[in-house]
Parts: sequence; structure tokens; C-alpha cells
Amino acid sequence: MAAAARMRSVINAWETVRFELMNTRIRDLPLRIERSPVAPSIARLKNEFAAKGITFEPRFYLTDSWGCPNEVPVIGIPFYLADKRLARIEEEQTGEIEDDDTIMMLLRHEGGHAVNYAYRLWLDREWAQVFGSFTKPYRDAFSPDPFSRQFVRHLAHGQYHRTTYAQKHPDEDFAETFAIWLTPGSRWRSRYSRWPALRKLEYVARLMRRCRIRQPLVTGGELLEPVEEIPGTLADHYGQRLERYRAAAQGYVDDKLREIFPTTRSFSTTLPAHLFLTRRRRALTSRIARWSNMSPEDIAMILAKLYDRSKALGLRMYPRREDAYLLDITALVTTMATRFGLLGRFDISDF
Repeated sequence: MAAAARMRSVINAWETVRFELMNTRIRDLPLRIERSPVAPSIARLKNEFAAKGITFEPRFYLTDSWGCPNEVPVIGIPFYLADKRLARIEEEQTGEIEDDDTIMMLLRHEGGHAVNYAYRLWLDREWAQVFGSFTKPYRDAFSPDPFSRQFVRHLAHGQYHRTTYAQKHPDEDFAETFAIWLTPGSRWRSRYSRWPALRKLEYVARLMRRCRIRQPLVTGGELLEPVEEIPGTLADHYGQRLERYRAAAQGYVDDKLREIFPTTRSFSTTLPAHLFLTRRRRALTSRIARWSNMSPEDIAMILAKLYDRSKALGLRMYPRREDAYLLDITALVTTMATRFGLLGRFDISDF
């Protein structure tokens, strides 16, 4: 039992999972918003829109950072928020991760951009009078006044903290003002009663009442860096060298599986490798047991690992080479078991 528990801990160790993910192209990660950790926050934003009478719903997509493509009413969400494992890597790499409250603040802000773009509100003459010119040059570096009451206070901006992001650009000023107006329980009328920024909040309230009976002018457009088109690996995204993580990934088997099931573009004459592993599980278990001292439970544990990684990697096999695959998988698992018994880890890098 102790050996089985130790084997399970090596196979499923975070160091191994992390290396598997870091060595995967972002576009190949099986990510989707539906039923992901960020899905409840998106549903909450939609409910807040509905509570304010806004019938427009922005589209959401996964990308490399928060944002709306310029003048496109869609909301980009960092891909790592769609998977708890990726969120853990993001926190390890950057030292921080958005909590639920921060996610809602960012969604409300981006929701402001989406509404602005959907109805092309910046073309309204009063919009320009209240917020300024939408075509003003956009600069990341700016000199804010942290004590100004001309702007609402919502998002943080690096060293400036939560006092100045609205001062960055008229488009950001509108998005920040919209976010404060949208936030349930913000009590913006009393909170900003003595601030010149109240005029902006009142204008947004009037503007949104008009939008309730209007259809959006824009509903789509070109996405910026959708996750399905990001070619680099997760390690590339963070600027990391994979060698830094390989040694600790003692349950890593991807390289060996790729050797057994080489990449092929022939889908008509091949089948998914993970289905082969399922269908021939009994034969594999019998063969591996014959050549090793492993129990059926331990064999099943390793085969489950090979199944999961073959599926994740999208590996395929040629049915006519089935006997060769059986030999290769038997040799791989037997070697893994032998080295685990000797070393306490699956050291198969030179196998």
C-alpha cells in the first residue's frame, strides 16, 4: 500500500502536471469558458446587466490578458482563469492571481468598454463633453492626480493604486464610471455626492436608460489573440526555460508516448491512441504483469496516466501496427516499474 501511494503521488505530482502544461502549446490546451472557474462570474455580470435593464450581452472569449479589442464589443478574459491548474501556474509565475472580487471589478470595467463599442456611444456629442475626445492618443504612461475628484475610483493601476485609472484615457474614464454605476450596492449617488465625478455617473445613468430601447449597432468584430490561435507553449508565454522544470517532473511520460505514437496528419487511416489503450487494457495488463512484479492495481494506475496523456496530446495510432504498440507500451510500463522500484521515481529520460 505504501509503494502504491508513493507511485500515485509521483504520477500525479504537481511538478509533473506543471511540466506537462508548461510544455504544451496554449492553443492545444483544452480550454473553454463553459463550466470553467470563471463562468459563475460571467453569469453574475450578465445578471447585473439584466438588473439594470441592459438587454445587450457582450460576447466573451479566452485570450492572453484582460481587454476588449478596439471598438469591438467583446470581452477578452485571460485563459488561465478557465483552469485552476493554469491559475496556480499564473500565481507561481507572477506572484498574484485575481480573486473573485477582482474578477468582477475587471468584468464590469470591460463591460463598460463593450457597451461603449456596441452602441458607439463615444460618437454622442455629450459623451465627448463629459469624458473628452475618444480619439485622444492612448498612452500607458500618464501623470495622474491621485487626489482628483473629477474621476471615479475603481480599478488599480500599478503603483498608482485604486485612485487614477479613469484618468488614463476618456475611454477608460467611461468604462470606470460605467463599472461604478453597474456595481450592486455601490451607492454612487451618496458616495460621489460632493464630487464633480457625479456628473459623469448621472450621464451614464441617463445614457443607459436610452440604450434599453435600442439595438446595438455593433455585435462582432475581429478578436485579438484568441486562445485557439496562440502558437507558443505555456513556457514561452512566461518566458521560462523548460529545463528548469523537467528534473522535478518525475512522472513525465509525454516524450516516450510521442516516440511510440509519432505525430501524424493521416486521420483517415489512424485511430486515437487513448482508445487503443482502453480497448487493449486487459492484454496490456497481462503482458506487463508477466514481465514485472507490479500488481494489477499499480498497472492500472500507470495505464490510466498513459491514457490521460495520450488523449491530452491528441496522439493517434495505425491499427495495422497494433502488435508493435503492445510491445512498446509493455516495455515502457515495465521499465517505469523497474526504475520506480530501484529509484523511487520514474526516471525514463534515457530509456
